[in-house]
Amino acid sequence: MEVSRVRALRGPNLWSRQTAIEAVVACSESECAIGDMEAFETRLRARFPDIDLPGPPSLEGTHSLAHLLAVAALRLQAQAGCPVAFCRTAPTPEAGVYQVVIEYVEEAVGRLAFDQALALCMATLRDEPFDLAPAIAGLKALYEDLRLGPSTGAIVQAAVRRGIPYRRLTEGSLVQFGWGRRQRRIQAAETDASGAIAEAIAQDKALTKALLASAGVCVPQGRCVEDAEDAWAAACEIGGPVVVKPLDGNQGKGVAVNVQGREPVMAAYAVARAHGSGVLVERYFPGHDFRLLVVGDRLVAAARRDPPQVVGDGRRTIAELVEQVNQDPLRGEGHGTSLTRIRLDEIALNTLASQGFDPGSVPAPGVCVVLRNNANLSTGGTATDVTDHVHPELAASAVMAARMVGLDVCGIDLVSRDVYQPLAPETGCVVEVNAAPGLRMHLSPSFGTGRDVGSAIIDMLFPAGENGRVPVAAVTGTNGKTTTVRLLAHLCAQSGACVGMTNSDGVYVGSRRIDTGDCSGPRSARNVLLHPDVDMAVFETARGGILREGLGFDRCDVAVVTNIGIGDHLGLNYISTVEELATVKRVIVENVAPAGMAVLNAQDPIVARMAAGCPGAVTFFARDGRHPVIETHRAQGGRVAFVDQGDLVFAEACAETRIELAAVPLTHGGRIGFQVENALAAAAAAWALGVDWVRIQAGLASFVNDAGTVPGRFNVFDHRGATLIADYGHNPDAILALAEAVETLPARRRTVVISGAGDRRDQDIRRQTEILGDVFDTIVLYQDQCQRGRGDGEVLALLREGLGAARRMSRLEEVHGEFLAIDAALESLEPGDLCLILIDQVEEALAHIARRIGSPDEAMATIIPVKEGVLRAHAYQ
Repeated sequence: MEVSRVRALRGPNLWSRQTAIEAVVACSESECAIGDMEAFETRLRARFPDIDLPGPPSLEGTHSLAHLLAVAALRLQAQAGCPVAFCRTAPTPEAGVYQVVIEYVEEAVGRLAFDQALALCMATLRDEPFDLAPAIAGLKALYEDLRLGPSTGAIVQAAVRRGIPYRRLTEGSLVQFGWGRRQRRIQAAETDASGAIAEAIAQDKALTKALLASAGVCVPQGRCVEDAEDAWAAACEIGGPVVVKPLDGNQGKGVAVNVQGREPVMAAYAVARAHGSGVLVERYFPGHDFRLLVVGDRLVAAARRDPPQVVGDGRRTIAELVEQVNQDPLRGEGHGTSLTRIRLDEIALNTLASQGFDPGSVPAPGVCVVLRNNANLSTGGTATDVTDHVHPELAASAVMAARMVGLDVCGIDLVSRDVYQPLAPETGCVVEVNAAPGLRMHLSPSFGTGRDVGSAIIDMLFPAGENGRVPVAAVTGTNGKTTTVRLLAHLCAQSGACVGMTNSDGVYVGSRRIDTGDCSGPRSARNVLLHPDVDMAVFETARGGILREGLGFDRCDVAVVTNIGIGDHLGLNYISTVEELATVKRVIVENVAPAGMAVLNAQDPIVARMAAGCPGAVTFFARDGRHPVIETHRAQGGRVAFVDQGDLVFAEACAETRIELAAVPLTHGGRIGFQVENALAAAAAAWALGVDWVRIQAGLASFVNDAGTVPGRFNVFDHRGATLIADYGHNPDAILALAEAVETLPARRRTVVISGAGDRRDQDIRRQTEILGDVFDTIVLYQDQCQRGRGDGEVLALLREGLGAARRMSRLEEVHGEFLAIDAALESLEPGDLCLILIDQVEEALAHIARRIGSPDEAMATIIPVKEGVLRAHAYQ
């Protein structure tokens, strides 16, 4: 068995909506039918007893080794605690080669599980040992290290329940919710509205006390101290037991409570000083330790915290009793589990000593031994939910304390006999106010009801009705994607919205290009959704990105499929047929929001059939308004877009909106058929996104298809009285559409300059010149800069073969180099001629053309004038 490629699908993909590891696995003939290999499954179960092989066998009637690899990788993750359930093994056209897909929740864990599953299968094949326990332990440790902690995880889960998208920005707890201008960010229980000043105040316990006291909130008597002697002096001023704590500490580190006597106070000072920049000595207030959680302007949870303790049994030592408590699977190191392991550190030893114990002491049966005097969960304490018992006035005091400090999410530490009555000097006091409070005690208290505090935080960040999303449109197809994307973005921008756009030319936010190159993949889409200025997003969604990484979003509001035709790039990445290509392209349709819309080409049968897989509604478009799909869908009350009597028509049930084709420069008065389809698709998508018809018409009228707006997409120039067209078309469907468009334009003599991309099938390369040879008089062939795996002259030979039966071509030239071929064609042009240049290096070729025919300004001018159109809306009779 050999693995040739492993990649992570980080969004909805060809296989599922889940994130997944995809690998290409080649098996030998015997490995394709493991059932025929003597005792293989028996040996596999001996090494991994919980592997669980319930899945169906392959088409050959038995499991392949690739299938067992997928099952093992999934099961290893499950054993490590990962909530995964999906795996799949699909045979490819190559005999013995499979695509193996395994769901993951953390990419690094998924990759490691795949590697360990591979090692397990190979060890089984060779009948070698495999140590399962360390493998699972390593996966579990990695998962615990990478997964979100309880606080952040609860907030993320609440967002998912409300349909709010999220993205981890680091391996830590920094998370973005929502997209574009509507995004919000958190780090654990700290939000992007938690000001640095408020956090600084909360860390300065002396300042916090002063502010709370000024608002009438009860706080303990005490002050900051300079040194150990001053700590003892402050304790004497207070009289009675004191609390000694760091001035700016957290999580209860360095805090000692109920301290009495000179030596204990000075020892507590030393511990506190090691955990902070200063030390605070306060009056010790007897009572229970409560944590009140304030979110926004309300109290959402309250818990009583009890210090870590053990109960004697007359047999075991305190150290043994602690170890027994720590065996609880809910306890772990740090904050990744519901409870924290108890530590016998210096503070614990001092607390034991004050009770006359040490770790080796054996307490009598039933004797409760307190291990610390403070009750933070981070030191091993427990929590009991008391939310329903908090007095309304006490809750109001907690909210006031949070407001005085300025925190939107705030943990209030209260010492009081109970929470049944208002806060008063004789009943209790607020001892601390905490930024970024831990949520564990409220989510999973040791006793009582857990509180959904994650939802409270999400509801504060996104009030009812908000989901943090900006409208997203995804456009795919064989041809017309870039033009449709650019036109749709232009239409959406008519309302003043800042539109983020990705296409094969770059990434744009508003009018600014922030990245260059082919940016039609998921990474570019995710970058746009991160941008804080974006109000709407329009993404060109190419097949390569879907196959390589999945979608860059969980769902879209509008999915546009321009066409499939006879396909493109067939034979790559195990996509060999038009039907398989359509399966890839329809991923965006399958991930339309339930309230969203798919805009589909009715005249392309494969595209039209995608409607069945759309969770939302469907708009069909076609040039032919009498197409059966158009008529049927309209009769059923669905939206349609078509051409009728020189108008673009957009209809729903009995209502119609018409826009004159003469008012749409992109279509050159309706003569360029494929641009008419692009205009229909873009306008229908804008309609679905809620853009009003006045703005849609204005956008269609102001969108000029020049080299500056849509480079390499039917850019038309005037050169010495000849018509010059530059286009990036490189597949048979594009060539056919271009030939159809050229035949609508007047010309004395037609010339075409063409090369071929080497990563197409032989028949696709030949087919391009088969089409052109029937439409053009002169054909100039050139070899482009990148042959993409083809040998020197191989592409040109295929192009020549395609011209073998040309009906119109009378002259053939071959030139080495794109720019030399352009020059040769330009030099032969005379007034009234038409020349189509199929460019490869888009920006460089357009710049070269601009230099040859004149100034760059001339290169931006189209040669076919259009008149102002009229928008008409009426009830269809």
